[in-house]
Amino acid sequence: MTRLTADFWVHAYLARLRFQEIPAFVVAHGDDTAGAVLIKLNTLDGQATAFQRSFDLMSGERKWVELSSGPEVDVDEAIQRQRSFDPDLWVIEVEDRQGRHLLGEDGLD
Repeated sequence: MTRLTADFWVHAYLARLRFQEIPAFVVAHGDDTAGAVLIKLNTLDGQATAFQRSFDLMSGERKWVELSSGPEVDVDEAIQRQRSFDPDLWVIEVEDRQGRHLLGEDGLD
């Protein structure tokens, strides 16, 4: 199976969010080809959730899983810890009071 570059995936994701009028922006630009991507969902009420992609060795499937959830400051600290381990990491912040992030849609897993 051919994998998309991180840069291509990020641009496609941002375009989908724009189409749904969900504000999002790149907080940290990672490696264009193989950088991992974290999504921070900010619900603009002091709370946030960070998602990372996980690979299930048994099924071979990729899925988005929660890395951290709770007060935004705590989620930001968890993201910073991940960035300290992986300087090639992309971080995308999605701002939506309704909690929409679109990660469950076809093509985004």
